[in-house]
Amino acid sequence: MTRSPRIPALTAILAAAALLLGLAPGAHAQSVMPPSPPGIPQLENAPLPTPLIPGVGAMPVLTYPVIGPDRPAPEYGDVNVFPTQNEVVGVAQPVMFFFDRPIADRARAEATLGIRTEPPVAGKFYWVTDSQVRWRPHSFWPVNTSVTVWAGGKRQQAFRTGDALISEYDDRTKLVTVTRNGQHVRTMRASAGMRGWETYNGVYYTGQRGRQVRMNSEAFGLRIENGGYDSIVHDAVRLSYDGIYVHSAPWSVADQGVRNVSHGCINVSPEDARWFYDNTRNGDPFIVKNGPGRQFGAFDGQGDWNY
Repeated sequence: MTRSPRIPALTAILAAAALLLGLAPGAHAQSVMPPSPPGIPQLENAPLPTPLIPGVGAMPVLTYPVIGPDRPAPEYGDVNVFPTQNEVVGVAQPVMFFFDRPIADRARAEATLGIRTEPPVAGKFYWVTDSQVRWRPHSFWPVNTSVTVWAGGKRQQAFRTGDALISEYDDRTKLVTVTRNGQHVRTMRASAGMRGWETYNGVYYTGQRGRQVRMNSEAFGLRIENGGYDSIVHDAVRLSYDGIYVHSAPWSVADQGVRNVSHGCINVSPEDARWFYDNTRNGDPFIVKNGPGRQFGAFDGQGDWNY
């Protein structure tokens, strides 16, 4: 269920021909597929390798039809899946399933789901709430992995991973080092959480973002009169559900690379924040190490890789 066999060359050619003839769901097909009539095996999609073509941006995931395994009837009515159809994500992005109701039988719900990858990747399910389960590989996704997802007896989506853009903040040096597929691409001076607001150590990944994001410390109990804030920050990329972002901090440029002065966020210069915003996508890993904060072990929405 979490693996897909490699396809012989002839099979790949036939699958590609089927796509051209309309015999299989196309790359831009809707993500909902009607169930097969009773007695007829359910067709699902499996991914073909996505070619890397220089100068071409996001490529859709090409698929071919396969007969799916017998799956139990879902006890839920609907399920939403993330990443979205044909989205390109970072190598730390988990697959997220949002059910329309609490699930009583988790094993049965997992059996209604299917994940196929090219190349083959092994992984695991884990539950976030009674109505949300996720799946991730045991290690970061390989670069340019094509993935198809089957859920709820009819919903299908396909996505792929892009480059391995990995950022690492080392509190000993107060620097963020960014690599792309193992090659250094940028170093950014940074300032993390000050005493009492130490940034957690561990593996994060990038998520929701905004050119302008309002940050209000009263949301986590720090009143304005007690040293809190209510302000707009620019080029902000979320790292955790509890409000840790990488963002532009022109007020702390003199501190970046020297000392920690934030309330937990990773402060960088306006130039570096704009670069980070423009060059990252959902699911790019961000690692914090050697800081005085505790381990980012409790599940917080984007702490999937810490347990």
